[in-house]
Amino acid sequence: MKDKIFSWIEDALPLAIELETGLTKIPAISPNSGGEGELDKCLFLEAWLKQHGITQLERYDAPDSRAKGGVRPNLVATIDGEDGAGRFWIMSHIDVVPPGEEKLWDGDPWTVIQEDDPPRLIGRGVEDNQQGLVSSVLAALAFVQQGIKPRRTIKLLFAADEETGSFFGIDWLIKNHGELFRKDDMVLIPDGGDSTGEPVEIAEKNLIWICFTTHGVQTHGSRPDMGANAHLAAADLAVRLHNELSAKFNGKDPLFEPDYSTFEPTKKEANVPNINTIPGEDVFCMDMRILPCYPVKTVLAEIDKIKDEIAGKYGVSIEYSLAQCMESKPTSPGAPVVKCLGSAIREVYGVEPKPVGIGGGTIGAYLRNIGIDSVVWARLTNSAHQPNEYVLLESLLGDAKVMALAALLTI
Repeated sequence: MKDKIFSWIEDALPLAIELETGLTKIPAISPNSGGEGELDKCLFLEAWLKQHGITQLERYDAPDSRAKGGVRPNLVATIDGEDGAGRFWIMSHIDVVPPGEEKLWDGDPWTVIQEDDPPRLIGRGVEDNQQGLVSSVLAALAFVQQGIKPRRTIKLLFAADEETGSFFGIDWLIKNHGELFRKDDMVLIPDGGDSTGEPVEIAEKNLIWICFTTHGVQTHGSRPDMGANAHLAAADLAVRLHNELSAKFNGKDPLFEPDYSTFEPTKKEANVPNINTIPGEDVFCMDMRILPCYPVKTVLAEIDKIKDEIAGKYGVSIEYSLAQCMESKPTSPGAPVVKCLGSAIREVYGVEPKPVGIGGGTIGAYLRNIGIDSVVWARLTNSAHQPNEYVLLESLLGDAKVMALAALLTI
């Protein structure tokens, strides 16, 4: 049975190229990034799947008035397996990021270019996350088109909104359609990895994306005594948060790379347009990736303490908002999904899987937090979000074989 499935996948390369090409033609960009959302791309995918024999489909539309059709669609496909054998989810996402500076591309980002050395496809989204999406479809079609029933029921999720927080994707599904998921589900998220195929992500750092607004008093650059320099206070706050949080939460965990928590100032918004005015308002943001041993509430309490000290020192007020704030429970290295996937990786790619943690974040965190074991894995070039993003055809087919074999294995 395995050889028959593998042979079908190898012969399905034209189908894979066809699906990659069709998906890439339809930008699915979040309204947060100036796009219309995923509706057109989802409709195309839904029709393509039906045409090729995957007909058990359900749509779950998250309302979003900013998006085309007023919805952010999440599509679920089901391929029934043996009774009582459990369910194997493969969860990819249909949204993509904007192409960035188009002059840096060798062609139109929305038109797939095929190259032969090495065999690959170039286009926005072809790797992130269409490699995982197309591989999962090939794995499912290998059963459907040959009339083979997988041991486990295969569930494919094509989610919305992964690139900008999953508020209309997995987060919305869990909150509004929690009946979709079961505690004994096995979940693979083909949205992270490296070119070897060895790392299997089982844990993520806790995540805080935080934006600070400092309110002072604007004044002339020559009279700081008459104002309260919001920029100076904010700069001190950024440095203190970076240094003091790093020193306080200084544990190490070899599961992660880097093996420590990070507290990095990132985005800085413009304040005054001229040099000789002391600003009365200043905004900056930080990206914090925190080892799971430190609860988010503990870190936020320390942030409040430092913030209040800075406000008193400079005579300003400081408030913050959380763009993202997520804790993530780990999946055990001995969980069935880890063992099952590991066996499939060994057989297909001949490498030894290695459980790892990452800085975050993926949709795996949402599932782990409700008690569902999830892993993130794919064999990737990591060209995502770059000009001339590409997918290696060898990996696209190889990952499909891993997914199909995982649906067959007994662990």
